[in-house]
Amino acid sequence: MRIFKTFFSAGLLALAALGAQAADWPNRPITLVVGFAPGGAADTAARLIAKQLGENIGQTIVVDNKAGAGGNIAHQFTAHGPADGSLLLFGSIGPLTIAPHLMKVGYDPFADLAPVSGGVYFPNVLVVHQGLGVKNFAEFVALAKKPGARVEFASTGAGSASHLAGELLNQQARIDMVHVPYKGGAPALQDVLGGRVASYFAAPPTAMPHVESGKLIPLATTGLTRPSYLPNIPTVAESGYPEFEALNWYAFVAPAKTPAPILDRWNAEIVKVLNNPEVKAALDKIGLTPHPTTRAGLTEFMKKEDAKWSAIIRERHITVQ
Repeated sequence: MRIFKTFFSAGLLALAALGAQAADWPNRPITLVVGFAPGGAADTAARLIAKQLGENIGQTIVVDNKAGAGGNIAHQFTAHGPADGSLLLFGSIGPLTIAPHLMKVGYDPFADLAPVSGGVYFPNVLVVHQGLGVKNFAEFVALAKKPGARVEFASTGAGSASHLAGELLNQQARIDMVHVPYKGGAPALQDVLGGRVASYFAAPPTAMPHVESGKLIPLATTGLTRPSYLPNIPTVAESGYPEFEALNWYAFVAPAKTPAPILDRWNAEIVKVLNNPEVKAALDKIGLTPHPTTRAGLTEFMKKEDAKWSAIIRERHITVQ
C-alpha cells in the first residue's frame, strides 16, 4: 500500500510539473523549422503564419530554414531536438509519409514526432505542352493508352509529390506514363515548356503564368475539389477517377516527448491563426488553403496518407537511385 501511495504521489507531482510547465509556456523564443530554402511556398507560408502566431502568444518565433534532402534534414533535426515547447516543425508530405518508405531517414514520423495541427495544402495542376495535341484530360488519357505511345511526365525528383501523383494516375487510369525526374521544379518546368517532356504535375503558382500565355495547357487539378483560384479547371476526380487525390501539404509537428499540455496549447493557437480571415486571405493569394485540425485529426490524416503512398510505392516498384 505504501509503495502504491509513493507511485501515486510521484504521478501527481509529475502531472503538476507538466501543468506548471504548460502554464508558464511560452517563456522563451520559439524556433519554427522549415525544411526548404527561403522564398518557396513552404517558407512563405511558415513565415506568414509565424508572424501572426508570434503576435498572438507574445513571443518571438524564429523561422529556421534547414534545407536539404527533400526536407528530411529538418525532420531529423526536429525529431531529436529539445522537447520543451520551444521547437516546432512545419513538416511536409514527403518526409512525413513518403521518404520513410524509400530510404533510411534517421527518424520515425509517428514515433519521434508529435502531431500538432494541419497547416496548409494545395493541389498540383497537370499541364502539357501546347504541341502535344490534346485539349483536355480525356484526350490525354486516350493518348497514353494508344498502343506504342510514349507519354512522359516530369517531376521534381524520384519520390516527390509530383512523382507520386503521376504514379497514382498510372495506377488508376491503367496507363504507363514514363517518369522523368529532375532536380527541382524549375528545370522540370523548363523542359515541359520546351516540349522535351510531355506533361508535369506542377505547382499552380509556377505553372499558371505559362497557362495564361498559352504555352501550357491545363488539363486537371489533383484535389477532390476545384481550388477557389482555379475554378475553371476540372479535377482528375471529376474526370472519371473519383478516388484520385494527390495533395501537397504541410503540417505542424513537434518532438515526440513535448508535454501534451504544451502540444494542446500549440494546437489551439495554430488553429486560431489558420482560421483568421486575414491569414486565410493572404494564403489564398499564394495558392494555399488552410488546413487546421485537431491533434488526433492530423494523426488520422497522416496515417491515411502514409498507407496510400506506401501502397503506391510498393505496387509501382518505386525506388530512389
